[in-house]
Amino acid sequence: MSSGKVVLGAIAGLATGAILGILFAPEKGKDTRKKIAKKSKESMDEMKSKYEGVIDTLSNKYESVKKDASALMNKGENMAEDVKENAERLYAEGKDLTREAKIRAESQVK
Repeated sequence: MSSGKVVLGAIAGLATGAILGILFAPEKGKDTRKKIAKKSKESMDEMKSKYEGVIDTLSNKYESVKKDASALMNKGENMAEDVKENAERLYAEGKDLTREAKIRAESQVK
């Protein structure tokens, strides 16, 4: 489940609870408003805390993926360099073998 759906569900639950609390509150309006204000602040603080937790988690995952991607990129660059060096070496060896074969062929023809 995505964090956006979790946050939306939490907000909907808080709103539903607040409305039911107001409807069934046996207290004076002034006291009820104070309680609503207090609960709203507590709910906002809780939501802020959860939001910051989600942001921290996402930031940590982003940094982890960034680190892994960098490591993979370095590994790929190293592998490409190895392939290039091997290709250059094989090319040089092939040139040498061709030169040797040409010399042998010329010496056998004479």
